[in-house]
Amino acid sequence: MKPTLQVRLSQHLALTPQLQQSIRLLQLSTLELHQEVEQMLEQNPFLEPEEDATPFDYSANEKTTPSQREEQDAPGSAVGEGGEEQSGMDSADFGTTERDDWENGTERDDFDGIREMPSGNAAGGSDEDGFDAQDRNTPTPTLQDHLRTQLSGMRLSPTDAAAVQVLIESLNDDGYLDGTLEDIVARLADALGLVDDEERDDLLSQLRCGLKWLQSMEPAGVGAANLGDCLALQLRDTPVCPARDCALTICRQHLDLLARRDLKKLASATGTDEATVKAAQALIVACEPKPARPFARAENLIVVPDVIVMKSGRGWKVMLNPDVMPKLRVSDVYAQAVRGQRGGAGGNAGLSARLQEARWFIRNIQQRFDTILRVSQAIVERQKAFFTHGEIAMKPLVLREIADELGLHESTISRVTTAKYMNTPFGTFELKYFFGSSLNTDAGGNASSTAVRALIKQFVAAENIVKPLSDSQIADMLEEQGIQVARRTVAKYREALKIAPANLRKAM
Repeated sequence: MKPTLQVRLSQHLALTPQLQQSIRLLQLSTLELHQEVEQMLEQNPFLEPEEDATPFDYSANEKTTPSQREEQDAPGSAVGEGGEEQSGMDSADFGTTERDDWENGTERDDFDGIREMPSGNAAGGSDEDGFDAQDRNTPTPTLQDHLRTQLSGMRLSPTDAAAVQVLIESLNDDGYLDGTLEDIVARLADALGLVDDEERDDLLSQLRCGLKWLQSMEPAGVGAANLGDCLALQLRDTPVCPARDCALTICRQHLDLLARRDLKKLASATGTDEATVKAAQALIVACEPKPARPFARAENLIVVPDVIVMKSGRGWKVMLNPDVMPKLRVSDVYAQAVRGQRGGAGGNAGLSARLQEARWFIRNIQQRFDTILRVSQAIVERQKAFFTHGEIAMKPLVLREIADELGLHESTISRVTTAKYMNTPFGTFELKYFFGSSLNTDAGGNASSTAVRALIKQFVAAENIVKPLSDSQIADMLEEQGIQVARRTVAKYREALKIAPANLRKAM
């Protein structure tokens, strides 16, 4: 084979460390971003927090590019002075092979709006609203703390108290035992090195005695093995009557029939009449299926929005939440020390690299919030009707539309809209909530799947509980509204809304 020389032209994208960091920061949630900032503050001495600094004004810079922002930075500012030219930062919107688990690239089933509102300044309010942010940070007693307090007031032998303490530590987040007593004994035996069967049997007997003490504590139902056991523990304090006996029988043996609303089979299985079964159902419904629910930490349910949408005249104003924006700057002391070494022979290339790393980190964070703001503004512009009339007025929207409008790639829009939240007059929603596939209408237009879900929710809320609507009936009602939806699609949307089938919604 004769060797030859060939010239080829090709294009490829070089993923520099700075570009990789920009992409990674873009897809992080607010909590993950703050963890990343804390880690960078520990690792890089050139970075320092600027507690009293005014957050970067992204709204004033939304029309500028990262390179233009670099030229505007003054010496000693948060971005740092004299940094090299920023090259390739606009390549964050490059294409990848990533694909989200969304139908048609836009829709998924688990994006229900999160209704918790942010606190204080996060929503543009003040402490006069009656909610103190400090109160939210006050530790809430857990179920275990509540039980330990009760245990300290009980006059138990050291053996029984130790057994109850072991069981308290074995409760799961719902207040149930995490496994059977035999499983707990096996774990304890392994930890204590007990190999004798007699010792294990003694330990099991002690736990059984301790379980009786635990189940006598408040809240009622704590320490149960399963749902039926939990409900039965709560019903034991109910005055004795036929309905109570029937309810206990249902909880221990026929919960499946109760879930199916099968009134006749329940009456036959319990040997009572339908009136008694209905009274028993009322007793069961009054019970708490998860005893630990009142002790759940409220702050775990709070979502702090990244973007806040407020009414401004006849339109809507989109602004970043200043509470989620890290305030960072490059240390002037270290930066000047590095500059002083550049002219001499003792210049330290490693320190210069760390200084540049700090500058890049701040710029990438600024670009992250700049991109989030641009995408949010485009979403609000497309979904103006939602902010006035609610989810029933949502329009069809796909990632590609926002990507084309902003000159970004779909993967970038996907990263921006994942785990980022927007505070609206109707609650706080993930940015992905505003995207939905389109359904055909008789008028030749399109309806958003989000709006269709809102209609389904309205139909179910107004239905006759004695004769609830089936999926076919809901599909017919939607067709009367001019929206063509198959029965299977209605079932899919109903399940996404966590609405039970018609036979389970029927009142007994």
